[in-house]
Amino acid sequence: MFKQRVVFVHGAGAFGAAAWPRQHGMALSFDALFLRRQGYDAVAEPVESSFAEDTAIVLRSLADDGRGAAGGHVVAHSQGAIPAMMAAVERPDLVYSLTLVEPACLSLTAELPATAAHISLMKPLLEVRHQLSDEDFQREFVRRVYATDLQQPATTEEKRSARRLRLQVPSWEAPLHIVPGVPTLVLTGGWEPLYEEIAGYLRETGALHRVAAGGHRPHDSVEGDRAIRQFISEVSRSRPARAS
Repeated sequence: MFKQRVVFVHGAGAFGAAAWPRQHGMALSFDALFLRRQGYDAVAEPVESSFAEDTAIVLRSLADDGRGAAGGHVVAHSQGAIPAMMAAVERPDLVYSLTLVEPACLSLTAELPATAAHISLMKPLLEVRHQLSDEDFQREFVRRVYATDLQQPATTEEKRSARRLRLQVPSWEAPLHIVPGVPTLVLTGGWEPLYEEIAGYLRETGALHRVAAGGHRPHDSVEGDRAIRQFISEVSRSRPARAS
C-alpha cells in the first residue's frame, strides 16, 4: 500500500498525537507522523527550545526511510509553524505542502501594527524569563496574552508545561523567510488580530487563508479539520506516494 506522508508539528502545550485529536484519522489515508519538538517529553526534563533542532526534527521525519520516496506534507500549529517554514526553505524538495495553523511567525510581520504591539507587550517578560520561576512566568504570560488569571500548576505535567513555556525562545527571533513555490494553507481562528495579520502577510505572498471557529486551536473544529484535509488531498493528487 502506498501512502503520502503527513508530518504534524505541535505548538506549546500538548505534543505528539495528543496535540492533534481530530487529525488522528488521517492515518487511514496517509503515513501520519506526530512529532515532538525539542524539550517535549513525557519523562525527560524540558530543555531550552531551538529553532535549528526543531527544523532538523521536521527534516528527519521527511527523509527517505527505505520504503519509498522522501518528502511529505507538513501541518504545524503556532510555534511549530516556525520550524515547518524553516524546513521548507532549507529543503523545498521535501515539503509537498505547508499547513500553518495560527502560525506564530512574528519575525515576518514584526513591523506591522498588531505584531509590533504584541512584541512590545511580551518582550520585557521574555527578557527576564530566566530570572523567574516557571510558575511566575506562566502566570504573567497568560495574563498578558489572554488577560486572565491562571491557577497554580498542581500536577507534575502541569509543572513541566510551565517550564516548557518559559524555555521557549521568543518567536520574533526566528530567522524566517518566505517559502517560494510550496503550496501553503494558513488556518486561523478569527479571534486575534496578531494571527490574522500574519495570515494576511502570508496570503499576500501566495498562501491560501481560511478561518474556522476554535480560537487558537481552529484545527479542533469540524470546519478547521475539513479545511486541512481538503487542502492536503488536493495537493496530494499531484504528488508521488511512498510505500507503507
